[in-house]
Amino acid sequence: MRKTLRTFLLATACCILGTNPAGAQASNSSMKPVSKDKLCITEGKIEQLSDNHLSVNVPKMRAFVTDPTVQEAEARFVYLGPSKESIPLASGEMRRQFGLKLRAQDGCNLVYAMWRIEPKQELVVSVKSNPGMTKSSECDAHGYQNIKPTQSAPLPQLKPGKRYSLRAIMDGSRMRVYANNTLVWDGDLGQHALAFNGPVGMRSDNGNFRFEFFAAPPQPGQQGAIAACQVGAGED
Repeated sequence: MRKTLRTFLLATACCILGTNPAGAQASNSSMKPVSKDKLCITEGKIEQLSDNHLSVNVPKMRAFVTDPTVQEAEARFVYLGPSKESIPLASGEMRRQFGLKLRAQDGCNLVYAMWRIEPKQELVVSVKSNPGMTKSSECDAHGYQNIKPTQSAPLPQLKPGKRYSLRAIMDGSRMRVYANNTLVWDGDLGQHALAFNGPVGMRSDNGNFRFEFFAAPPQPGQQGAIAACQVGAGED
């Protein structure tokens, strides 16, 4: 009887852990820190600080990793307030945000996980898809589709000067996003998010950030993604 009860409890625990609830923490991975010399900065400017610490203090920054990556990335950042200058997005909205890019084929076809700070703090996951277009001058701010999660949790309240982390993982069309190692977004992006492919990267708008960026290189048997570095071809 006692052995049967113990077996039942173990099976129940495995089932609960397998559901990956909103409070689940990110698992360990083989992500490695990325220095500035391993980034293609298509818009704006990134400064290299000590070790692998980076900083951005421009209205618009877009970058991706030049080495092959799989679809997993993390930024550990501190928000220090607005950038020295601020400009509205192509939509006309003034927004301050920092986020991750996945499957970043070019400026017209990629996936975003954005931590919006102002005017409203929220996490927005979106697919930007513009078949046949590759440059921001062609697609501008068109082709965005914000995706609703199947489960979500609130972001931690972001305060200037405090350290936060944002991590995104794609497994096929499923995407999971973690903030401070807690799952805050889990959902399916749809098959149109798999119509293009590229490495991981980051984006900021109108903010002063210090950060570290981590990307997962392909393991044996995995196919890593790369993209051509074209400065000035960043996305809106």
